[in-house]
Amino acid sequence: MAQTETRPWDIVDGLDSDERIAAYLDAVLEDGDPQLIVAALGDIARAKGMTEVARNTGLGRQSLYKALSSDGNPEFATVLKVIKSLGLRLTVVSP
Repeated sequence: MAQTETRPWDIVDGLDSDERIAAYLDAVLEDGDPQLIVAALGDIARAKGMTEVARNTGLGRQSLYKALSSDGNPEFATVLKVIKSLGLRLTVVSP
């Protein structure tokens, strides 16, 4: 019997368009879990290129990886810098 080869799944592979990135972040923001939001921003930054995001925010690449990890705790100013560098913006709507 032939063996099936598997590989780990990474959300970054699916974040290949601005529309998918926006939908992903929108869903995560709707959930409201701060750690999940930070991790999602990290996923998006990896998809866009962490080095480029670090350059655009003025933060060190390693610092950015740490801040946007699943157990990171970035300052809100850092989150806003990352969002802006990704070409995104936060919008508030009433339910």
